[in-house]
Amino acid sequence: MKQKNTHITTELSDGAAVIVVGDDSAFTNMAKCLAEIRKENGVVGYILRSDASAIVDLAEQEKITDYALLSWQIDESSRQMAKQFNLMDIERVVVEGKTVKVLCLNQSKNRASVFIDKTLAFDSIIKKLQH
Repeated sequence: MKQKNTHITTELSDGAAVIVVGDDSAFTNMAKCLAEIRKENGVVGYILRSDASAIVDLAEQEKITDYALLSWQIDESSRQMAKQFNLMDIERVVVEGKTVKVLCLNQSKNRASVFIDKTLAFDSIIKKLQH
């Protein structure tokens, strides 16, 4: 059987592009939710990725590599800790730095990292992403 590939490209705030390969409605729905969250005061940006698609929407475009590397390292470290301690998959991890906090979420095959100012809380963001 031949697999049907669907490419969806949309523009988000500040010119961030969304490229979705395949028909992944969970990824698309999460992308729409994150785009709305991104508009809130104090949200620095987010990275959303799956096996086939990715979105990067950050206020500081010159720091994309730094944020992407941080996001990947948090995800990889969480997986290693879960394996080492015989835990199920880790759903979310919060890392707090000097000025920014990062919320890393794993929902099925989709992984999101949301970057916010240190003074904000993640409670409302988590609720929005769980719907």
